[in-house]
Amino acid sequence: MLLVKTNRGVRSSTILAVARKMYGTNQLSSMVLELNASDSRGIDDIRDQVVTFASTRKIFSTGMKLVILDEADNMTRDAQFALRRVIEKYTSNTRFCLICNYVSKIIPALQSRCTRFRFSPLAPEHVKGRVAQICQAEGIDCTDDGMNALLKLGRGDMRKVLNLLESSSMQQAGTDGQKPVVDAHLVYQVAGKPTPDDVETIVNSVLNDSIQEASEKIGALQLEKGLALADIVYELHDQVRQLDVPPEVTKYILKELAEVEFRLGTGVDEAIQLSGLIAVFMLARRLIERGLQGSS
Repeated sequence: MLLVKTNRGVRSSTILAVARKMYGTNQLSSMVLELNASDSRGIDDIRDQVVTFASTRKIFSTGMKLVILDEADNMTRDAQFALRRVIEKYTSNTRFCLICNYVSKIIPALQSRCTRFRFSPLAPEHVKGRVAQICQAEGIDCTDDGMNALLKLGRGDMRKVLNLLESSSMQQAGTDGQKPVVDAHLVYQVAGKPTPDDVETIVNSVLNDSIQEASEKIGALQLEKGLALADIVYELHDQVRQLDVPPEVTKYILKELAEVEFRLGTGVDEAIQLSGLIAVFMLARRLIERGLQGSS
């Protein structure tokens, strides 16, 4: 019985590879039940599908059965308590693998019955080596800056990196037989994320321009490139930590950026939050000026 907590993409592939190794291709369908708990998350699904599978035996099939519940943290509490009873009842012939994003959403009664495995994000060198191998096999020319963009946006998630690579290569695929060329500009464009130059432009504007000028510049950039304000705020975090400002100013900006990001996540109007974002940096400028005046 496993409780797997990991970055998306690796977790399902890992347990399915283990299942194929254990049962082979011929017995896989009869010995393994895979459910996405985001869809089958109620108590009736546990009672109907899981109990039916765990309580039946196949002719000529031996060994433990395996039930894989992906996105288990989306199951209702009643379903999780029902699953606990099913696990206890059929522990002699069935093993369970729970895959989740947030282990805190799994009830303690289930956690205590699990061996927990955590998968960290993949190291950049491992992702880079695999992407280079795929590019060579698929005839894709990935530039150095394109590779760095894939690694930065993927953040150790191989599935996300490969999806970006595939989308970018398809965007460049032509009919003249030439290799698709994947560079940083194309990767950011496909991902719909602001480039480092865009983020630097935004930071320079909010730290030096007036409120009106900064609002017009950021609004024009959003309109031109189709950028969401939430993505801009997310990328601003890294840039803010690199600013040469007093620590208390950095702390203030990051705290307020988190508040803006939270409000955007709850559905607040983007135009209002853009004004709030600019106001954060305007107040930060005042804090910096006061600090300089105090030191002089």
